[in-house]
Amino acid sequence: MGITHPPTHAAPRQVCVFRALELGDMVCATPALRALRQRFPLAHVTLVGLPWARDFAARLSPWVDEFIEFDGHPQLPERPAPGAVFEAWAARMRARGFDLALQMHGSGPLSNRIVRAIGARTTAGFFPAGGSWEGLDIALQYPDGIHEVHRHLRLVQCLGGPLDERPDDRVVFPLLARDTEELARHPDLARLVPGRFVCLHPGARQPEKRWPPHRFAAVGDALARMGFEVVLTGDASEQRLAEAVRRMMAARALNAARDLSVGALAALLARSRLLVSNDTGVAHIAAALRLPSVVIFFATDRVRWAPLDAQRHRCVEPLRAGRPASAGVLPEDVLSAVQEVLKEPWRPEALTLPAPPAASEGPALPAFPAAWHRPVPAPRTAAGPTQ
Repeated sequence: MGITHPPTHAAPRQVCVFRALELGDMVCATPALRALRQRFPLAHVTLVGLPWARDFAARLSPWVDEFIEFDGHPQLPERPAPGAVFEAWAARMRARGFDLALQMHGSGPLSNRIVRAIGARTTAGFFPAGGSWEGLDIALQYPDGIHEVHRHLRLVQCLGGPLDERPDDRVVFPLLARDTEELARHPDLARLVPGRFVCLHPGARQPEKRWPPHRFAAVGDALARMGFEVVLTGDASEQRLAEAVRRMMAARALNAARDLSVGALAALLARSRLLVSNDTGVAHIAAALRLPSVVIFFATDRVRWAPLDAQRHRCVEPLRAGRPASAGVLPEDVLSAVQEVLKEPWRPEALTLPAPPAASEGPALPAFPAAWHRPVPAPRTAAGPTQ
C-alpha cells in the first residue's frame, strides 16, 4: 500500500512537527498541536519553524516541549538558504533520532522532501492530487476547500487512536505576564480604557491584501462618532501606513504601529472592544482571544482563513448584489458588519484567557496502527497551496 519505510508500532517518544510559516498559519495549527498532545500525551514534541516562532512555541508549552529553528532550503520561499546550510541542518535533525515527523507545512512537493530529510522512523504528511506520496508512511491527499484548522486536524486523526467526530477546533494565543509588562512600558497604550477603544489594522504582509487607507479612515471616523477611541495598530514597518490613515481621519486617532512584540500587540487587542483588519495575522489573534472582529477579504480564500466563530467574527467580501465587483469592499459594508458584532455585550474573556490545559500524565494511548499507513484521498476544490 505504499509503505516505503517500516512503520513503527510503538507509540512515538520523539515527535517533530514541521511548519515554517507566519503568524496566522501558526495560530491555525494550534488545534492540531493540541490534538497531537492528546494523541501522544507522553511524547516529546518538537516544533520546527521560522525564527520568529520561538516565542510563539513558548506559549504552547503544554503541547510543545521544544522549538528548533529551521535554517532554510534553496527552494523554500519562506526561508531560502544555500543547499549546504539545509544539509547541515538536516544532519543535526537526523542525529536526534525522531520516531515520528509530521509535515504540517503545505501540500507536499517540497515540504515532504524537507521532512523526509529529518530521517524519522515514520513520516506523515500531505500529498497533492495527482502527485506522488513516495517517501511518506502516512499520506493524506491535501484537502482543499476546507478550513486550514480542519486540514491539519485531519492529519492528526490519521495517526490513529480514538477519533473525535467533532474535535476541538478553537485556536489559541495564550497571553503571558511579559506581554502586559511590555504594554505597560508604553504610557499612551497603557492609559487606554478596556472596552472603550477599537483597533484598526490597515497593514498586511502582502500589499495586495491591504484595504485602501482612505477606507480605513472612513471606518475610523464612523467608530469615533459612536464614542470609541480609535487605535491604529501595526508593527514598526507599518508605522507610515498607520500614520497615513490617521492623517486622513477627521477624528483623533492613536498611532500604535511601532516596535511592539506580537505578545504585547495581543495584550492590546485583548483590551479593545473590536478589531477591524485585513485578512492577516492579527485577525487570527483576535479569533484566538475571542475578540469580536470584522475581517476584510478580497485577495484571499475566506473558506480557508475566515474565523470559525461566525457570530463573533464577521467577514466582508467585495461581491454584493447589484454592485460591480470593481467597487470592492466599501466602508458601509464594513460598518454594517461592525454594527452586527457590537450587538453582543462586551465580555473581556481575553483578559483572563487561561493557558491550554496540561496533558494527561496517564498511560500512553495505543500505538498508531499500521492500517493507517496508506494514502488517504480527499477532495480538491481549489489550487495554490503552500508547497
